[in-house]
Formats: sequence, C-alpha cells, structure tokens
Amino acid sequence: MTIHHLALHTDWQAAQKTGEYRISTLGRTLDQEGFIHCSRDLTQLHGVHQAFYSHLTQPLVILDIDPTGLDIRTENGYPHLYGPLPITAVTATHPYTPHH
Repeated sequence: MTIHHLALHTDWQAAQKTGEYRISTLGRTLDQEGFIHCSRDLTQLHGVHQAFYSHLTQPLVILDIDPTGLDIRTENGYPHLYGPLPITAVTATHPYTPHH
C-alpha cells in the first residue's frame, strides 16, 4: 500500500537536506497541526489540490509514501501521519500536474 502527500517542491527540497519532512499542509507545520495530512489515493489527492492548493503557482510534487512502520491513523477518511516523515519512507516523487 502507498499513501500520498502533496508538497511544495521547495519544502521537499528542504526535507532532503534535513532527512525528514515536517510540513502538515499548506502553510502549517507538523508542530502546529500535530500530524501530516496524506491522501489514500490520487483521486483524493486531486480533491485536496482543488480545495486548498489550486491558487498556487509554485511547483508541487506528489510524495509516494510507504507507511510501513509509520504512525498512520485514518481520520475522516484521510490518512494522517503522526510524527515527521523520514525521507527514506518516500518511495517516489512525481511533479504534480493539475487536472482542469
């Protein structure tokens, strides 16, 4: 199973320097929110983009995450990661292209 997170490209680049990703959602950190918002599939991720990210012009990336060993809890139909995301749990990244 793979879950996904939509990230600003610049936030992902910063995480690669520190070894962990600590952004919960747009404009909020893990420390502020308490968990990192994720999506169970790409359909759900596109809905998140439409609701919260569609006004952005910065490049976005999809992080494919292997949840093995991570504290993932499904709440309101969405997987939430409690704790930082180690970059080693990210199995692939893809540029995000919005569907119009």
